Amino acid sequence: MAIKFQYNKTALTNLQKQLKMRLNALPTLKNKESALRLEVRKAKEKSEQLIADLEEAEKKYDYLAPLWNEFEPGLVSITDIDLRTVKVAGVKCPELCGIHYEIHPFNAFAKPAWYIDGVAILKELSQLGIESEVYKEKRRILDYQRKKTTQKVNLYEKVQIPGYQEAIRKIKRYMEDEENLSKASSKIVKERHAQEEMEEQGDD
Repeated sequence: MAIKFQYNKTALTNLQKQLKMRLNALPTLKNKESALRLEVRKAKEKSEQLIADLEEAEKKYDYLAPLWNEFEPGLVSITDIDLRTVKVAGVKCPELCGIHYEIHPFNAFAKPAWYIDGVAILKELSQLGIESEVYKEKRRILDYQRKKTTQKVNLYEKVQIPGYQEAIRKIKRYMEDEENLSKASSKIVKERHAQEEMEEQGDD
């Protein structure tokens, strides 16, 4: 990374501050990256587990498939989903708190005996489906933030820190050369002045 700077003490102080800030921030960023990587994996595993549970539940109720034709469409509907925002490794993520269902009234005596079980089964299946979607979204958010953090770690570690270090070295070298040159010039001036004084004394 090409860092713009001037060869003076002010620029050197500023670059040293920038370098120190990045060196101090790097361990925190690396810890955040590790924490996010772990949380992404946990959210992925949970989402996959819920999808597997949903598939298993669907298979478990396969025997009821012919009976669903007798089930009244729209008997059970979802009216609202309660989500709250939680912080996971410093990142805001959704968390499922509850699902609100509306069950339309039906005559339990006139309908088949399994109707009540049917309502419970639909609620169970929808719960698993919705929860797996929430975890999928949680994983997406966390993975996006993890990628951003990884990019920042790489930027600091591979580009900016070496760039600032190189710029500081160049300024220090320049200032040392300038100081040495100034000392050498001063020495030459003194020697010349002393020589001129000696010549003047010789003329006397």
